[in-house]
Amino acid sequence: MDLADTARDAEFRAGLRAWLAGALATAPPAPPAHDWPARRAHDLGWQRRLYDAGYGDVHWDATPARRLIFLEETERAGAPYVGAGFVGLLHAGPTIAAEGTPEQRERWLPAILRGEEVWCQGFSEPEAGSDLAALRTRARRDGDHYVVTGAKTWTSHAQIADWCELLARTDPDAPRHRGISWLALPMDAPGVTVRPLRTLAGSTEFAQLFLDEVRVPVRNRVGAEHDGWRVSQVTLGFERGTAFAGEVVACRRTLGEIAAEARRVGRWEEDPVTRRRLGRLHAEFRALWRLVQWNVGAAEAGGGVPGVRGSIFKLRYARARQALYDAAADVLGADSLDLDWPWTPERLSSLSYTIAAGTSEIQLGIIAERGLGLPKGR
Repeated sequence: MDLADTARDAEFRAGLRAWLAGALATAPPAPPAHDWPARRAHDLGWQRRLYDAGYGDVHWDATPARRLIFLEETERAGAPYVGAGFVGLLHAGPTIAAEGTPEQRERWLPAILRGEEVWCQGFSEPEAGSDLAALRTRARRDGDHYVVTGAKTWTSHAQIADWCELLARTDPDAPRHRGISWLALPMDAPGVTVRPLRTLAGSTEFAQLFLDEVRVPVRNRVGAEHDGWRVSQVTLGFERGTAFAGEVVACRRTLGEIAAEARRVGRWEEDPVTRRRLGRLHAEFRALWRLVQWNVGAAEAGGGVPGVRGSIFKLRYARARQALYDAAADVLGADSLDLDWPWTPERLSSLSYTIAAGTSEIQLGIIAERGLGLPKGR
């Protein structure tokens, strides 16, 4: 993959940079972190501006190089990231684009791109952890509907979502990895209850989701009945392979800020251990960005769905993100206990990256079995 901008890519970069400068000058300030209705309006409003300017579909339809240019330039400019649109733009949307029917793509994709609807993810379940095949939520067929009963946890953005990408067991007698279906669940359906969760870092983006005899039209099933395990691997491929890509750029910026803080407090000149530590992180995040470029390019060449390389990226990124904020705490010293420092809640949040989107143990298993061809259970 040629990593240099072509003349057309350079033109795209310059145009985007100019547009961002003008748009951000008139953008409203970000709302408080826990005001979810305001955050929904803010994040969807920004997505609508991107759409109107011709950048709304850059995560899906642009070339790999332009997707990465978009991430670099929006982060460089300090523009809002996908925010409440995370699941719709980076998980559900790409999955529906790859696996949905023409009617499903027409129903859901334009609304996601125009910033009109929010999606959440209903994969994880209590007592199942990252073992998706252990899910117990049932979807019983009743004519043209499924009747869904069960519970989900760590459901991102459930409190403001219009739709949920849901995995449910449609054949309870089938083997673990079969008899599952991928459903688009309307969050305003009778029988849906959302209970927000507060994390160690104080954030409230997750929730528990309780489903009591919720009726979901059969036409909302993406992929064939009982084929949801395969469809979920498409979703997870996008989640692990490309959904965190923008965060790598953000981490590189944060690393620069940590180095500046180290210089301000005298650690840079006086402490070679700190310099080496930040230097290693600089190399690590440069390598991760190259891995992102490789993943996006390989996915495009292979049909658009990221493969096992996504697990390699997810594993390394989780470790690097924790190391970044550990370094920040070391530079801050006692101030690192002050929650008013933005790096402090980020450090607490970084702990969750070893379980988010599949635990590190799950990623190691995938790499061993699918990447290296090792036998299962060894």
